[in-house]
Amino acid sequence: MKQPRTPHVVVVMGVAGTGKTTIGPLLASRLGVPYAEGDDFHPEANIAKMTAGTPLTDEDRWPWLDAIGVWAHGRAGLGGVVSSSALKRSYRDRLRAAAPGIVFVHLTGDRGLIEERMAHRQGHFMPTALLDSQFATLQPLQADESGVAVDVSGSPEEITERAVTALHGLDE
Repeated sequence: MKQPRTPHVVVVMGVAGTGKTTIGPLLASRLGVPYAEGDDFHPEANIAKMTAGTPLTDEDRWPWLDAIGVWAHGRAGLGGVVSSSALKRSYRDRLRAAAPGIVFVHLTGDRGLIEERMAHRQGHFMPTALLDSQFATLQPLQADESGVAVDVSGSPEEITERAVTALHGLDE
């Protein structure tokens, strides 16, 4: 399989439960680049709020997005994959300001499927009750944003294959 000509820094985005933490490492492995778990960039205060079922505000998210942006900037030209919900255009703009060459893989899917997957997750701090706020906040990728939408139906391997194929399409 051919590798992209220039190693991208890829942000795997989407609402909670779309599989960012599952697909991110698989995609990084396929692309031969490191993976960073976006949740690891959250300050403790954000994790406490989400665990309590309280949606984060934009002000809560700025330091988190800035930390992801610093990581992405450091991987420019080298490639990498990081997960981040990146639900709003303003969040993606902030990430692009830190790392202009990043590309987004938006994991998309039916709300029922996503809720079902969330209900079966173990040890994750995002309760299914916050899924409605995530969908309400979501602003899908726009035509002028570098990225692809990838459906999350099927196995993790199938989803990863769709993402790799779509990313290769960006390089052509």
